[in-house]
Amino acid sequence: MADARTLIVPHADVARLMPMAACIDLMSDALGALARGEALLPLRTVLRLPGGRSAFAAMPAVLGSSIGAKIITVFPGNDGTPYDSHIGVVLYFDSEHGRLLAIIDASSVTAIRTAAVSGLATRLLAREDASELAILGTGTQAMTHLDAMRCVRNFTSVRVWSRKRENGERFAREAQARFGIEVQVAVSAEHAVRGAQVICTTTAAREPVVSGEWLWPGAHINAVGSSIPSARELDTEAMVRSRLYVDRRESVLAEAGDFLIPREEGEIDDDHIVGELGELVLGRIPGRTSPEEITLFKSLGLAIEDVASARLIYERAVAEGSGTWIELGGLR
Repeated sequence: MADARTLIVPHADVARLMPMAACIDLMSDALGALARGEALLPLRTVLRLPGGRSAFAAMPAVLGSSIGAKIITVFPGNDGTPYDSHIGVVLYFDSEHGRLLAIIDASSVTAIRTAAVSGLATRLLAREDASELAILGTGTQAMTHLDAMRCVRNFTSVRVWSRKRENGERFAREAQARFGIEVQVAVSAEHAVRGAQVICTTTAAREPVVSGEWLWPGAHINAVGSSIPSARELDTEAMVRSRLYVDRRESVLAEAGDFLIPREEGEIDDDHIVGELGELVLGRIPGRTSPEEITLFKSLGLAIEDVASARLIYERAVAEGSGTWIELGGLR
């Protein structure tokens, strides 16, 4: 009998169905497939809402035989409210008849898969002996990035910085409760960054919060927070000093202020991009070439990451009977 049911997977189920370690491997497979040409991935459509800071975005993609899209709002001003900055759904479709198979909470998918890609970049690029971690920002991405970093390196020191110290203290308490990790609250971004071998920037900053002069030789940076041409978390010196890896060239050339602003200043050109993370996964480009060089992964987030996540979550939810089925139609 034909089936027109759609599975709803709520926030509470996503983290259990897609744990961080599994998601890091999943992202490696997805980005490798992109590098092999096995995906259709247009640039996301972003509508800037009145005021210019918040946005509504549509991110469709086809990955192999998997079809999906993320529909999401991005409200950076939600910091300090009960709401995530990224709210929406991931839609997952059947490739045979085009049926809508699943509607999955996008806040949790975005939080996990974004950090997982940073975890992959850190696994591939950071020094093996990296032991000091700095996280700038204390929102949802900060906590999932701590989870991802724990999966790929053994850190003996973790520092967090927030513009509001109370947010840093809250983050430290939650990290202790969740992971049993002691986190030091840094008095400044500089205090957090100096000496760190891995740095994750997960802020909503529009102006740089990291200066290149603070970077320790051999550091690796995951720059995550900025995704528009007019905003950046890293200053020009930080970009110039680093070997730059990206999730996708086309996206960085269209959206990444961290890259575009130094290019506009004439300090770098397009050749500053060493390559895409998927190319590194496949061994087509070199990774770290010396213990002293600084590596940088600029993350923008790709729809194929959401589609790969949706496929895994749907398959696991069906196997264990999670979620709620609804009738949406589609049968004649």
